[in-house]
Amino acid sequence: MDMRKWAADIISSPCRAAVPIMTHPGIEMCGYSVRQAVTDGKIHAEAIRRMDAMYPASACTVIMDLTVEAEAFGACVVFEENEVPNVVGRLVSDSSSVASLRIPSLEAGRVPEYLRANKLAAEYVTDKPVFGGCIGPFSLAGRLFDMSEMMMALYMYPDTVHLLIEKCNEFIINYLRAMKSTGVNGVIIAEPAAGLVSNEDCSAYSSRYIKKIVDELQDDSFMIVLHNCGNTGHCTPAMIETGAAALHFGNKTDMVEALQACPSDVLVMGNLDPVGILKQSTPERVKAETLSLLEVTAPWRNFVLSSGCDVPPAVPSENIAAFYEALSDFNRC
Repeated sequence: MDMRKWAADIISSPCRAAVPIMTHPGIEMCGYSVRQAVTDGKIHAEAIRRMDAMYPASACTVIMDLTVEAEAFGACVVFEENEVPNVVGRLVSDSSSVASLRIPSLEAGRVPEYLRANKLAAEYVTDKPVFGGCIGPFSLAGRLFDMSEMMMALYMYPDTVHLLIEKCNEFIINYLRAMKSTGVNGVIIAEPAAGLVSNEDCSAYSSRYIKKIVDELQDDSFMIVLHNCGNTGHCTPAMIETGAAALHFGNKTDMVEALQACPSDVLVMGNLDPVGILKQSTPERVKAETLSLLEVTAPWRNFVLSSGCDVPPAVPSENIAAFYEALSDFNRC
């Protein structure tokens, strides 16, 4: 699939496209637990296929699991039956442990199952793009070092932090190279921790590394989508400088301000609150909030309706239906 044409078609279309980061409802519709889906690539892909059959999204996405890469490095991950996995503890804590940290192979942890999920999803869904997912290098480094500790290390031991991020980025590039070979059409790189720092530090500790990924892997057949739900608007310029073909914003960002800042040929995605609105609100409010977002962003042709982050488990099906009803109503206007 020509992803540049796909993006151009979205921009030129009179109808608004929607690409929510939404896989967990498919897991539930298939009768599986979150733990089963994040440990078995076939189950994961079946959930993606079910979502594709059920809802009219313009692309499919895998689960935004931000523990896969950390687990591959050796971090401890805790699994609950119906919650997203969590990293606990620290894997590295100083310059010596960072220097001795080995870059894992693609056979480590659950990486093979996620590559399997991508491959099967790309085989199941052939009429629209399938986006894989991975964590960004700065966020991965924070999971290995402990985010609070790394925030201090940025100023006390910047060389150590850069070395850790470089190792993280090398692994991510290896992983995405393999992901690209599965046949998926792109990847959503989740870099939420980069929103915790200034635009200058986001550029230095995140964007320069993301740009290496973009320069190596993004082409006509593979789109990089950079997601930063920690950004409140202050580091949008650093996101833009990565060269990613699409930028995905969390619900803390003012979408009008983001659209005003972004180039018109870059897809700008976001940003309905996945918890406060999609999960916890009524269908009536979901529809009203979705319509409001579509209306305020109407002047920008490069806007793509999405959730502000990965839609969590246990979102009511009535709320998902209301999201798509709002999209349909807007597109009929």
